[in-house]
Amino acid sequence: MNAVRPWYGMFAAALLLLAPAAQAQDGRGDVVYVPTPQVVVDEMLRMAKVGPTDYLIDLGSGDGRIVITAARKFGARGFGVDLDTVLLKIANDTAKKEGMADRARFIEQNLFETDLGAATVISSYLLPEMNEKLRPKLLALKPGTRVVAHDYAMGEWSPDDEKTLIVPEKVVGDPGKSYIFLWIIPARVAGTWESQIMVGSRSVRYEFILEQHYQLVHGAARAGERDAMVPQFRMVGEQFAFKLEVPGTGKPVSHQFRGLVKDGIIEGTVTIGEGAGQRVVPWQARLTRRGEAYLGAAGAAIVAGGTQ
Repeated sequence: MNAVRPWYGMFAAALLLLAPAAQAQDGRGDVVYVPTPQVVVDEMLRMAKVGPTDYLIDLGSGDGRIVITAARKFGARGFGVDLDTVLLKIANDTAKKEGMADRARFIEQNLFETDLGAATVISSYLLPEMNEKLRPKLLALKPGTRVVAHDYAMGEWSPDDEKTLIVPEKVVGDPGKSYIFLWIIPARVAGTWESQIMVGSRSVRYEFILEQHYQLVHGAARAGERDAMVPQFRMVGEQFAFKLEVPGTGKPVSHQFRGLVKDGIIEGTVTIGEGAGQRVVPWQARLTRRGEAYLGAAGAAIVAGGTQ
């Protein structure tokens, strides 16, 4: 963990029980500080595809290694927050020593009070209870923001990607192993969408009624006078793709939709048919009735305000 902060209370005590072999370092409150192994830091940043255009915020930044690595190896900018003043000094001193002070800074702040709006990437190593408490704040971020966490997931919000690393030097949690989880904040698409699609020489009305559970979406569609089911698909930020089988006079007609949603509008394409008769046509849909995207008990059912 980047830092087990004094204000964790019982969480810090729990980690002390889990990690009797961990090396205690100086820090406010004399709690155990458990750094994230560097190999895990590197893989977290790779999984989040951190690059020069990214702004990373590390929640519980400890000695600053995640933000400093993001700046030094990947060209990103960002800051970390912590409440341990000793660790904050170490982090800022290290950033200055490595010539990264203009790209990596560290401030004393409660992570729940931190403004995350500028972030394109959020990183953390927090216990499950804290992750779930933080979840509504993360889900309110701009679609496409990446969230990467070490060892602990987000409860019922399943990750978009995960990886297990063998880390012999790790003695806390599951000794010898580290788990990395990645989420991409989804746009909210729950509701009714209407569009007109050129099928041959005529314009056909298509309607989609979508239900959303975190990044997973499914629903129903109506193409002209024909009904079809929208199979489950995954939002990747603002982007998505799904295949619709529309009943025809013979066998169903395949429709492969791809789109990007923003401000209540979907822009994309639909590939109709298969083989030699396949056609790709533009597709635009408009949100006509907002629905509710289920974002967990902690966040309640949040109305899809214009699909973000």
